[in-house]
This record gives sequence, structure tokens and C-alpha cells, in this order.
Amino acid sequence: MRPIWSGVLSFGLINIPIKVYSATAGVEMDLRMLHKTDLSPIRYAKVCRKDGKELSMDDIVKGYEYQEGDYVVLTDEDFKSASVERTQAIDVVDFVKEAEIDTIYFEKPYYLEPDKGAGKAYSILLESLRKARKVGVAKFVFHNREHLGIIKPHANLIVLEQMRFEDEVKAPEKLNIVKHGSIRSKELTMAMSLIDHLTEKFDIGDYHDSYRKELDIMIKNKIKGHIPTKKKVGTPTPTKSEDLMLLLKQSLEKANQKPVAAI
Repeated sequence: MRPIWSGVLSFGLINIPIKVYSATAGVEMDLRMLHKTDLSPIRYAKVCRKDGKELSMDDIVKGYEYQEGDYVVLTDEDFKSASVERTQAIDVVDFVKEAEIDTIYFEKPYYLEPDKGAGKAYSILLESLRKARKVGVAKFVFHNREHLGIIKPHANLIVLEQMRFEDEVKAPEKLNIVKHGSIRSKELTMAMSLIDHLTEKFDIGDYHDSYRKELDIMIKNKIKGHIPTKKKVGTPTPTKSEDLMLLLKQSLEKANQKPVAAI
């Protein structure tokens, strides 16, 4: 793996030189956009709106429109000089219990690797986080943007989990969520029993991208000249309130066919 960033992990007066690696793998299928008539690949060009000419990256600068039609140009040095310290450090500002953080704020994980000579300080922080059962809340700048995140122990290393700021998560108040006031105790009890019977010990290895696998098989068949057969798939029917009890009972009877997992 190649590091995407290097700097220091800072907490208190301690600065630990680290390298940052993306912890996610790009597994998306490589699909190209093609011209429908001749299947030629589509090329996306950067074109000047004023003269219609195509531009290279060397011709392009970043600008902020401070009033309509007027821009101030910002260079890479401008972004760095805005806050030199923030662009060089992942700064831990607090320690909290991870359970206190709503998972809706979690966005993307990164692996942190100690740089040369930083192994001991890195190990001390790793073990301290593990024994304290805490995570560190940190601020850092990637790609000219400040981010919020947490550092936490994972196996034998420290992970940086990039988070969203509060104002980056849309408020759900405008959604039409109406709480139903006439839930019967029998319905609730049966629903909870169904949850119990379907409860398993979580193992990420049990879950696979079956849709991508089937799509890959279909593509290979099309390459061989096979015309894929259309599968008849019924549209799920929304459950009516009066059918809830019956369907819960049938679901529970089906779940009862397998033993309850020990959690």
C-alpha cells in the first residue's frame, strides 16, 4: 500500500510521526460510458465556458467567487498557509467513549502507521486507548478541507475514522414519520421474539456482495454470446396493518426452524 498522507498524530505535547493509508478497497465494477450508436468510449473534457476551448490541468486554477463574476485565485500554498499546523497534524482534542457517538457520523476509515523512530510512542497510545476503552476525537485537514474523526485501536494498529460534522448530516424533521399509537402488546412481543430467533453473532466474513457476483457471471455469459434470460421477480407487497399479526406469526414459525444463536 502507498501512504496518502504523512504528518504527526498529536495529543497533549506528544507528536507521533505517522503515515496514513486508506483502509477501504475499490471493488466497484469498471463500467465505461459508451456512445450508444457505435460503442465508442466517452471522454470527459474540461472546456472553458468563454471561448469553448478544451483545457489541460496546467491551464486550470482554483478560485473563490466573492461576488458575481469576480474571483480570487487560491494556490496550493494558500491552502497550506491558511493553517500550517492543521495541514501537518492529526490533532486529538478530546477522549470519549465510542458508544456515545452516533454511527451516522462515521464516514471513512484510515490506517495509521508509525514512521521511523515512532514505534514506542505509537504503541503506548494504542495500548492506552485499548485499556481505557476510549477513542480520541481529532481534527485534521485532508484535500484542503478540515475533517473531524476519531482514533481508535483496531487489532494491532490505530485506525482513524473520518467523521462528518454535525451540519453535514441532514436533519430528518421534514420526513413524514408518524408514530402509530395503537401497537398491541402481542404484536410487539411477537416482533421481539422474531428478532431473538434471527439474532446471530456478527461476523463480517458471513456477508458477501452477491449482486456483484451475479452481475459478473451475466457479463461473462454475454461475452460468450449468451442472451441472459429475464428472471420473473415478484414485486414486494406492502404489509397492511390488519395482516401484521398473521405475518409475524408465520415469520416466527419459519424462524423457529433454526436454533437461537448464543450471543
